[in-house]
Amino acid sequence: MMAQGTPSRQQMLKWVDMLSFAVQEANLYLDTHPSDQAALAYFQEYNQLRCQALNDYAALYGPLTIETARGGRGKWEWVNRPWPWEGGICTCGNMKNACSTR
Repeated sequence: MMAQGTPSRQQMLKWVDMLSFAVQEANLYLDTHPSDQAALAYFQEYNQLRCQALNDYAALYGPLTIETARGGRGKWEWVNRPWPWEGGICTCGNMKNACSTR
């Protein structure tokens, strides 16, 4: 993703979001143009980049999707991370420390 150093959490989330958008849009286009080989190649390239970005993010900050979640000792990994209402990251910006379970 970036040439120097480890990207920040926000930078990695933005990269995942951009790749996810590109993959989703290519997927929608392919629904109506299934014979477009250039679009298929684009989809495959960006889907591979997205998978790598999700794995990179999961390695540093925890899983974002079920595909990158790893179970260990009978538990899913993400339950060990703070939830948005516990001060965990929320990309929408609305929930961080704004919600309470009490």
